[in-house]
Amino acid sequence: MKKTLRAILAFVLCFCMLTASVSASAAPAASPDAAKIELSDDAKNVFDKFVNVLIDVIHRMLVVVRFPWKPKKDKTVDLSKFTLVFEDDFEGNVINMNVWTHYRQGVRKGGYWCEDQAFVRDGNLVIRSEYKEDGLFGPGFYTDRIDTRRKYQQAYGYFECRCILPAAEGLWSAFWLSSENIKDGTPGKQGTEIDVFESPLYYRGRLGLENNMVTSNLHYGGYNLGHRYMNVAISRVNNPYSEYNTYGVEWNPDGYIFYINGQETGRSKFGGVSEVPEYMLLSTEFDGVDGVPFHGWSGIARPDADDLPAEFVVDYVRAYQYTDNLK
Repeated sequence: MKKTLRAILAFVLCFCMLTASVSASAAPAASPDAAKIELSDDAKNVFDKFVNVLIDVIHRMLVVVRFPWKPKKDKTVDLSKFTLVFEDDFEGNVINMNVWTHYRQGVRKGGYWCEDQAFVRDGNLVIRSEYKEDGLFGPGFYTDRIDTRRKYQQAYGYFECRCILPAAEGLWSAFWLSSENIKDGTPGKQGTEIDVFESPLYYRGRLGLENNMVTSNLHYGGYNLGHRYMNVAISRVNNPYSEYNTYGVEWNPDGYIFYINGQETGRSKFGGVSEVPEYMLLSTEFDGVDGVPFHGWSGIARPDADDLPAEFVVDYVRAYQYTDNLK
């Protein structure tokens, strides 16, 4: 009991520190300029590293306090109320650029997003993560993201991805929804980042700990001082690094409900539920700052690591709309 209480107190302390550092208070901001503080490049680099470590500490406390969470077998997604409106099974030889785009290329956290790292193979999308001496942006860690930004967006419905997660320290994959409205000072109703799943916990296996878990999270208010965040669930998955599993979210005016293999793992309406169309993203990222690996919630990547290259393998992405909304 005392050990649990200590863990909870440590989590609360870390959460308060993060809130003071990177989030606005729950009350209205005292000044619109508060979220526009500009730092020098060196100061920003130090601050970003501090945040990276703090996120790691908080996440460790979350795993202690909230783990183990298991899908609720008695609560399953009801697809009978939906109509399939978007589907990509990644058949053929190339990514369908009529619906996907490589919107952001270049530095991303501890590595680079580069479109050469995403391709179609054997009916799957593959996002390959590896270290390259001769990469497009110089020596470093390369991976990618694709998204439906400005090509397909949807408000409300059920969104699902079937995939195998990349098995390597210092990186994580994600299936998420986002909106161009997610800016400093905007409430969650005007756009919320919905992380259906993120997979930063592979490194725990090297520590002799269980690592077959993913996180589901919500963010709004931009990504500076006004940023607000909530972890909705940390959930067990069946062999996520070697077998296909499905990850989904049901989104309606009443909230967000997260699922793994059709079974509920958590729900929330944090920040006020987004009311605007959002686009879908598939991505892998290396932990770090300004293109250089740095220790974070997924560990730290190393050029000579025997777990690289690693692949995020996606069988399909589907979006369903409530049938009543289509009438």
